[in-house]
Amino acid sequence: MMQGGSAMPETVFSLAGYLAMGGWLALVLGIVLDKPLLRDRIAGLWIPLILASAYSVAIAVFWWDAEGSFDSLAGVQQLFTWPWVALAGWVHYLAYDLFIGALMSRRIMEAKINRLVLVPILPLAFMFGPIGFVMAQALLLTRRENNA
Repeated sequence: MMQGGSAMPETVFSLAGYLAMGGWLALVLGIVLDKPLLRDRIAGLWIPLILASAYSVAIAVFWWDAEGSFDSLAGVQQLFTWPWVALAGWVHYLAYDLFIGALMSRRIMEAKINRLVLVPILPLAFMFGPIGFVMAQALLLTRRENNA
């Protein structure tokens, strides 16, 4: 059973984190400077795609030897005791949270809602993805109902 060395997953963890932070910076700059290239292409496509590719490689190489399952909470906990599987799970979060953050931002800006409302939403999307998503959807729904 191959769990991989501990140094390599730590290195990939750090690199993925730096890349994701760069994506969030590109997203914020794209919003503040009204640069769709930064917001939609770099933060909303290219960086999540790189992270998703890293996730795919980690899963393709290390998933098969990992013990655990998705059948129970205990099985999921056991999966995440494998460093590369835990790393893949983390990179999954990084990729999707950034992708959803960029998508939410684009939709809010396209709805002509003041971009300053993204100030409290984006940190929530970064730290607690689903909460930021719920806030953005509530904002968009409220906006649609007020315009109807």
